[in-house]
Amino acid sequence: MTPHDLIDPLLQPAFTIGGTPTSWGELLGFATGAANVALVVRQHILNWPLGIANVVLLGLIFLDSGLYADASLQVVYVVLQVYGWWAWLHGGTDRTAEVVRRTGRSEWAAIAVAGFAATAVMYWVLVNWTASTVPFWDALTTAISLAATYGQCRKLVESWWLWIAADLIYIPLYSYKELYLTSALYVVFLALCVAGLVAWRRDLAARGGDAALAGA
Repeated sequence: MTPHDLIDPLLQPAFTIGGTPTSWGELLGFATGAANVALVVRQHILNWPLGIANVVLLGLIFLDSGLYADASLQVVYVVLQVYGWWAWLHGGTDRTAEVVRRTGRSEWAAIAVAGFAATAVMYWVLVNWTASTVPFWDALTTAISLAATYGQCRKLVESWWLWIAADLIYIPLYSYKELYLTSALYVVFLALCVAGLVAWRRDLAARGGDAALAGA
């Protein structure tokens, strides 16, 4: 049995939306993705193993759809999911569990520089080395998502704003690529991200972060 034999069933159509088939992989990606974000909102540690399953499924879908940066991003996501799993358990002060906090100025600067650089590099790669039909948007959403995932790993409350920005681009992008169920999933993600922002801000305030939140 070859790797293709294992992957092919996930790429088979489960049903059709508007004349466009939706694969089993996309359907499973929808279910695991929604459950994953809901667990992140609740700061539940099981979001990480479920997230690993989700990014593997989405990676197959994106590769099949020609979203090469998004497909490669899923490999990085697996590494970040493992890191986030560890950080939530041991990434706090003196190896304690990580807690929700605000993003420092130096962290924002580093995230911004890394995001601009990642977008530029990935755009160049996509234009020169792939057949991507949406190289800029593919690169931009990839960079924003990486920054948001890092923030999620460190429980930075502003990471939700990054996810919201990415989702607002992903929704029309996936619809354009005829990934209608995945586009719908990102509408659900968008709602969950707003809920996550509210929940994490509330948690921060409950632990004495009211003054910090006042200027948010």
